[in-house]
Amino acid sequence: MREEIKSQLLESREIINSMIYDEELIDVINYSVEIIITSLKKGKKVITAGNGGSASDAQHFVGELVSRFNFDRPGLNAICLNTNTTNLTAIANDYGYQNLFKRQLQAIGNEGDVFMAYSTSGNSKNIVEALLDAKNNLGIISIGMGGNRDSEMRNICDYYIEVPSSETPKIQEGHAVIGHIICCLIEKIIFQEKD
Repeated sequence: MREEIKSQLLESREIINSMIYDEELIDVINYSVEIIITSLKKGKKVITAGNGGSASDAQHFVGELVSRFNFDRPGLNAICLNTNTTNLTAIANDYGYQNLFKRQLQAIGNEGDVFMAYSTSGNSKNIVEALLDAKNNLGIISIGMGGNRDSEMRNICDYYIEVPSSETPKIQEGHAVIGHIICCLIEKIIFQEKD
């Protein structure tokens, strides 16, 4: 077991090292931070969603914005679409699981909001449907959190953050690291400017 633990840690380190030297990835993360900050400053919100482990990642990201990340400050306007069981079960029952996030975006999304969509496969039907509606009908800016798989999401999102792995757990590890970086920068920039 000790050797497997070391092997897993080394694999995670390799992915982090790949991200450090991927200038395109760094640029996309940077643009994403700028887009989110601009949106929040205009009184808009960040909306997230995902399935399974990605649902937890989406919820975690919102928690960091609404509560705090590194220091006490006012909460930021963010909501996760996979946390309300009444909405989830009603929409899945009445409109089908593929419309789970699209329907909620239509209800609470506004032009200029940012939708952060988490999908390790990049092909989750309910995520793809929501992204298409955000792009084609709602005027919502989209950021995809994915991996380096054959991803439908990559071609729809305004910005696509690609973790350099095709393994679901490793993609999720990358999403956690990137999410923390984004939260750190948003918090720093918005609240240091106010001092």
